[in-house]
Amino acid sequence: MTEPECIIEIESLHTRYGNHDIHRDVNLNVYRGEILTLIGGSGSGKTTLLRHMLGLEQPSQGTVKIFGHSRNDATFNRQEKVIRSHSGVLFQQGALFSALTVFDNVALPLRELHILDEDMIRDLVMVKLNMVAIELEHAYKMPSALSGGMIKRVALARALALDPKVLFLDEPTAGLDPELSESFVELILALRTEMDLTIVMVTHD
Repeated sequence: MTEPECIIEIESLHTRYGNHDIHRDVNLNVYRGEILTLIGGSGSGKTTLLRHMLGLEQPSQGTVKIFGHSRNDATFNRQEKVIRSHSGVLFQQGALFSALTVFDNVALPLRELHILDEDMIRDLVMVKLNMVAIELEHAYKMPSALSGGMIKRVALARALALDPKVLFLDEPTAGLDPELSESFVELILALRTEMDLTIVMVTHD
């Protein structure tokens, strides 16, 4: 039987701020198709560990590899571009750009590729919005006109814009009522199957 592909590999990771240890000798592997949930209260180090995986912060010791490539080198080289193109991130509270429409928020990562014409970008944006159940009538609204649940869905569409292999979710249900929270989790699970996603999720819930 073929061993599943290891998407994320963390070895002997330590995080230290001054004299305070956040992580001590963390070792874990995340394999293709898995959902890894980091659960803990505020200040427990779960978001810091996520930031190490994203390459936004370097550990005091140890290594973090994604797709077999080390994230310890923070330079934006060709290897880093490959990692980022295969990674989607849903930030806490959505983090939509307030000056951009729903359409332009989702289109942003596609436009940054500089290889797609606007007709192709429009078609891809509409596909992603449809995947997260955002109707066409909302495509040209500003984020300020959206409900909390819709903001999460639009942010998820943006995270999926480049068809990532791994999806990082930071408190994906924060601020949602129980019913919306449950439906959002169901959406993520459905997309995991549809897109063959590996998911890393941080939550206190």
